[in-house]
Amino acid sequence: MIRKVLTAACAGLALFSVSVAAAADKPAAVATNSTDTYRLLSLFGDVFERVRNEYVEPVSEEQLIESALNGMLTSLDPHSNYMNAKSFRDMQVQTKGEFGGLGIEVTMDNGWVKVISPIDDTPAARAGLRPNDFITHIDGEPVQGMSLNDAVDHMRGPVNTPIKLTVRREGKAPFDVALVRAVIKIQTVKSKLIDNIAYIRVTQFVETTDTNLHKAIDELRKEGGANLKGVVLDLRFNPGGLLDQAVAVSSCFLDKGEIVSTRSRRPEDTQRFNAHGKDLIDGLPLVVLINDGSASASEIVAGALQDHRRAILMGTRSFGKGSVQTIIPLNGFGAIRLTTARYYTPSGRSIQQVGIDPDIVVQPAKVETLAMAPDHVRSEAALRGALRNDTLPKDPGKAAPKEGDEKGDTPAAAAAPGQTPKTEPETPNPGATAEGIQIGDPETDYQLARAIDLLHGLAIYRGAAKAN
Repeated sequence: MIRKVLTAACAGLALFSVSVAAAADKPAAVATNSTDTYRLLSLFGDVFERVRNEYVEPVSEEQLIESALNGMLTSLDPHSNYMNAKSFRDMQVQTKGEFGGLGIEVTMDNGWVKVISPIDDTPAARAGLRPNDFITHIDGEPVQGMSLNDAVDHMRGPVNTPIKLTVRREGKAPFDVALVRAVIKIQTVKSKLIDNIAYIRVTQFVETTDTNLHKAIDELRKEGGANLKGVVLDLRFNPGGLLDQAVAVSSCFLDKGEIVSTRSRRPEDTQRFNAHGKDLIDGLPLVVLINDGSASASEIVAGALQDHRRAILMGTRSFGKGSVQTIIPLNGFGAIRLTTARYYTPSGRSIQQVGIDPDIVVQPAKVETLAMAPDHVRSEAALRGALRNDTLPKDPGKAAPKEGDEKGDTPAAAAAPGQTPKTEPETPNPGATAEGIQIGDPETDYQLARAIDLLHGLAIYRGAAKAN
């Protein structure tokens, strides 16, 4: 089965199709091209034989062919590659939502393994790996010279076995991270109710994501009832996944309209994907959180909801992967993963290399409440001779505050130290990830706290508009 994914892809079949199409129109040109092709294939055969017979150490034919295929495909772009039978099986298991390893989405960048995103609740996430980290060594072995498949195979292994990664992070000296391999069971949809706001986090787009999202929305609507004020869809650190799941998730918040279009090298292969469901939250305000770990399928969802003005995007610019890969099985020999198309948001935007800019930029930050002594709280009630509030009910169990009494029983003066409103943090360096942030906890997750505040504000505004 050929499946569209938003991570990597295949090449030989596309070249063959082009040659066949050209044959009907330009037989002379095809003859010349065929001659060149056979001459180059003869060159490949000569090099293959020379390496097999004269390389300093014995090397298997299978190893040479797989390396040649990988070299051909990886030279095209960072997401195309050849998967042998084992790698193909691993990929199939991963798209079903369960696989063995470290729980980290990676790509190749100038010969280094680059982290796109760690997956929640996995060894990689718990070890503190971050988007844009570079893995330079695996158990002391340098990754330069390895293919992406080789690097992934090195990081996978039996459950409960240790592994050491050497990591290079901007602004820091290289450091080692010790991890223990585990069975990665991805719970791709997590949800909870926070102060009458439905919080839904989607960590990856696998075969079960759409079904789990429907369940989460149903449960949150039952729990929140008429008090539900809005929804936060958290796509931060979501590295992507299956194209059909990105379309299905977008359809959960759109009644109609285009979600994404894909364009291949031939115009007749252009495809358009439209919303095929109904808005499951019935028009409630929606905020989508994104960052530089939001890639591929998650960018399709964010772009569609932004173009249809169905959601407010908040956070930082997304990763910028605007290509579609096709997994093409090779009978008995694994599969090839080839970039076969670019995708475009409903307005016709390509986000390749540029990403999606949020409507409201909110950098990751830590917010700390300032502890202030009562006599340092600025308030009208603290001024000597201030007029008494004549609308406050009198409490017979307490003495009424005297005018000018700085420590009278007024709302401002009675506030305990440390209970003053949260202040705006200093703006961190662009792209920096603050330490100690617990994703999904508004006490430490400043971006989520801002999203919740915005939805509460929109609920107040909507209520006032209805009243008028």
